[in-house]
Amino acid sequence: MHETASTALNPFEIAALLVVASALLGWFNHHFIKLPHVIGLTVMGALAAIGLMVVDAFIPGITLDDWVAQTLRQLNFTDTLLQGMLSFLLFAGALHVDLDRLKVAWLPVLLLSTVGVIISTVLVGLAMWGVGMLLALPIAPIWYFVFGALIAPTDPVSVLGVLREENVPLSLQSAVAGESLFNDGVGIVIFIILLGAAVTGTDFSLAEGARLFAIEAGGGVLVGLVAGFVGYRALAGMDEYTLEVLITLAVVMGSYALCSYLHISGPLAMAVAGLLIGNHGVTYAMSDVTRDYLLKFWELVDELLNSVLFLLIGLEMIVLVAGTDALIFGLLAIPLSLAARAVGIFVSTKTIPATRLADKGAGRVLWWGGLRGGISIALALSLPAGETRDLILAATFAAVLFSVLVQRATLGRLIDKLKHDHAPAVEDAPAGKVPPPA
Repeated sequence: MHETASTALNPFEIAALLVVASALLGWFNHHFIKLPHVIGLTVMGALAAIGLMVVDAFIPGITLDDWVAQTLRQLNFTDTLLQGMLSFLLFAGALHVDLDRLKVAWLPVLLLSTVGVIISTVLVGLAMWGVGMLLALPIAPIWYFVFGALIAPTDPVSVLGVLREENVPLSLQSAVAGESLFNDGVGIVIFIILLGAAVTGTDFSLAEGARLFAIEAGGGVLVGLVAGFVGYRALAGMDEYTLEVLITLAVVMGSYALCSYLHISGPLAMAVAGLLIGNHGVTYAMSDVTRDYLLKFWELVDELLNSVLFLLIGLEMIVLVAGTDALIFGLLAIPLSLAARAVGIFVSTKTIPATRLADKGAGRVLWWGGLRGGISIALALSLPAGETRDLILAATFAAVLFSVLVQRATLGRLIDKLKHDHAPAVEDAPAGKVPPPA
C-alpha cells in the first residue's frame, strides 16, 4: 500500500510527463518517421503500450505496463477529455469556421449533425446486435445502441488539418467543421440518454428521450449564445490583447462549467460561443494586433491539446482486454460504422432537394473524412466495468485507430483524386480569391 502511494504521480507530474512525451515523440516523428503529426503520436503511443505489455509478458518482475495503466487510471481519460480538454478543442475549432459560409449549408449541416447521428446510432446498434447474436455475446440489446451513439460523433480537428493542407474551398471546410462541431454535442447527449436507460435497466422511452434531448441540447445552445454575446460585448469595449485572450478563456471555462452544473450540453455551448466570437468578435471587436495574438494563442492551445490527446489514444490501448470475441467484434465495427455513416450522409443530403450538397465530391469527403477520435474513446472508458465494457472498448479502439491511421492518412489522396476528376467540391479557389489564413 505504501509502495503504491509512493509511486503515484500528482496531477502536475502527469501533465508534465504527457507534454514531455508528446514533445519528444513529436520531434522523433518529425525527423525520422515523418508521419502526419497526430498519426505519428497515435502510432508511437500504441506501439509503446504494446511493447510494455510484451515486455511484461516475457520478463517476469517488469511491471511498467501496470505502472502506466495505473497512471492512466489516475489521470481518468474520460474526465480529462470531457470535463477539460474538450471545451478548449471545440471552441478553438469553432473560431475558424466561417459563419457566412456555414449559413449557406445550414440545412444539410443541421440534418447531418442530428438526423445523421441518429441514423448512424440506430444502424450501428442494429448491426452490432446482429454480430453479438452470431457470437453469442452476453450483452443486453440496449448496449449495442450505446456503442452506436458513442461512435457516431466525428472529430473536426484532424480532418480540417487535411482540408487546409489540400487547399479545399472554405465552403466545404465550413460544412465539414460545422457538422463535426455540432454532432459532437448531439452524439454525447444521445449517449447519455441511452446510457441512463442501459444502467438503470428501464425501458427506453422515445418521448422521454426526446424531452431530455431538447433540454440538454437546447440549454447548451442557449448558454453558448449568451456566453458568446457577453464575450463579444466585453471584447468590443477594449483594445488590450492580453485581457481579451483572458476573456475568451473565461467564456470557455465559465460557460462549460455552468453547463456541467446544469446538466446541459457543454459541447454545443462551446460550438455556438466559438462561432459567435470567431466571426463577430474577430471581425468587429478586435484590432489587427489582438486578432493575431488571440488566434495564434488558440491555435497553440489546439495543437498542444491534440498532441497530448492522440498520444493518450495510443497509450490507452494498454487497458484493452484481449480475446477472440473482442477482436472479431472490434474488426466488424469498422465496416459497419462506415456503412452506417454513409447511409446517414445519404439520407441527410440526398433525399430532400433543399438539403443536397451542390458540389460533386462533397459527400465522399464527408464520408471518408468523418474521423472518430478521443471523444468516442472517452465515452467508452466511462462505461461501467465488466465484459460489456471490454467488448465495446475493443470495438471503439478498432474504429478510432482505423479512422486515425487509415482514413486520416488517405483523405489527402481521395481529395487529390477528386481534383483530378475536376470535382467542384474540392477545386481550388480561383486566383485572387484565396482567403487570408485564419
